[in-house]
This record gives sequence, C-alpha cells and structure tokens, in this order.
Amino acid sequence: MAQATTTAPVIAAQSINKIFKPGSAEQVVALQDINLTVQAGEFVSLIGPSGCGKSTLLRLIADLIPPTSGDLKVNNKTPHQARLDRDYGMVFQAATLYDWRTVSKNVQLPLEIMGYPAAQRKARAQEMLELVELGKFANHYPWQLSGGMQQRVAIARALAFEPSLLLMDEPFGALDEFTRERMNMELLRIWQRTGITVIFVTHSIPEAVFLSSRVVVMSPRPGRITRVIDIDLPYPRVFETRELPRFFELVTDVREHLRDAHGG
Repeated sequence: MAQATTTAPVIAAQSINKIFKPGSAEQVVALQDINLTVQAGEFVSLIGPSGCGKSTLLRLIADLIPPTSGDLKVNNKTPHQARLDRDYGMVFQAATLYDWRTVSKNVQLPLEIMGYPAAQRKARAQEMLELVELGKFANHYPWQLSGGMQQRVAIARALAFEPSLLLMDEPFGALDEFTRERMNMELLRIWQRTGITVIFVTHSIPEAVFLSSRVVVMSPRPGRITRVIDIDLPYPRVFETRELPRFFELVTDVREHLRDAHGG
C-alpha cells in the first residue's frame, strides 16, 4: 500500500459549507460543516445516499465550483491554484472520450494542451496505456472498445501528466458487475504502482470497502460527514478478499452507519 507522509495533507477541508442559490426560495444546502483530511497515498471513498453531496465535495476539491464558506486546501494550495498547477486528474462515470481521436490521441490530449512535444506526448501515452494494460489498442478508436476498456483509457488520460491526486466520480457505476470487479482490481494495481492519492465517489458499499484505506460516510442532504471508517483489510487485495469474514464485517459496519445517518 502507498504510504502516507508527514508533509502537509493532500486534502484539508475545514468547516466547508456549500449552498446553492443562497437566499432564494430554491436555496439548497448541499454540504454542511465538512471537515476532512486526506494524507498522501491514501485511497478514500465517499459514500452516502443519492443527493448527499458526494459529487459536490469532489467538485469543490477540483475547483469546478466554489465553497460558500470554510477553508479548503489541495496540496496546501487553494483548489484554484491546484487546478492551475494540474495537481489532479479526474475521471467521471462516462469516459468522455473523443470518438474521432484514436485511443493514443485521447490520452495525449491534456499533454497537447500543456504544450508537450509530439514525441514526448506519444511516448507518455503509450506508457500510460501499458499501465492500464491497453498498450496494443493505441491506434483503435473509442467506439471499438468495451465500456470497461474506455474507462481504462480515461484513467490513463487522467494520469498522463503525473498528477499527485486522482478524483473519481462513480467511474464504474455504468459497468456490469463482472467488469466492475475487474476494474476495481485494475484500479488498485495502478494505485499501488503509482502511489497516487485517490478520492473515489461510489454508491456501492462492497466497492468502497474493497478499494479503500478509509471510507467516509455521508448523511442525506444537507451532506455531513457522520463517520470515517478505517478499512483494515491487508493489501494487496484480491478477488478472494471479498470472501473474508472481515470484509463482510466491514460492509455491515458501513451499512449500519449509513442507516444511522439516514435516521433509519
């Protein structure tokens, strides 16, 4: 497992609140008093009911939307500065690849925007495709790949410029169960090989437990962090990890805290 360091945390959120349309009849309190610290090399999953603010919190970290109040630092910088410095890569539920560009050209896209020389772009894209075990598909087009393969291309693209943080918003939610489990294994392999910090949004309790070093449980709107659960399953995790008694104990623990947070 990637090791945390004693340097400044990758994510430091203090008393974060997010209100949409404040002061209006349509006001929505999406997040309330969020306090969270994530150290380098952690794999942290955010889990909670639909509409609890998981994706909103991820978008605050990514500087896609601003917080209403509170203090948020990414790599000890404002989220805006971290975005300018390209400290993070992001993967969404849809792979969002360009069908008219080859797989290699899709992975090269952020490097093109950053002005990397063509030869360096191509070499880095191939390196990342090898990492996600798609090296032989560099000259294919996205429409020629399965959904799971497309998501692996999206991960390769997000890692192409060597960010220190990977933000993932339900990246496997649209996949069938078998493909999803295989993608979980692929993601853990990539995480352990690169040492990158991962913030992962999911609705799946077993997925959160299988992947994570910690699981952050969130309440229904307004979204609050009600529990942070350490996942003490050893790494590396394998398919058989899901059959361990401790795995089922942790799944039950997360489920019970979700039920408590929901008031049920």
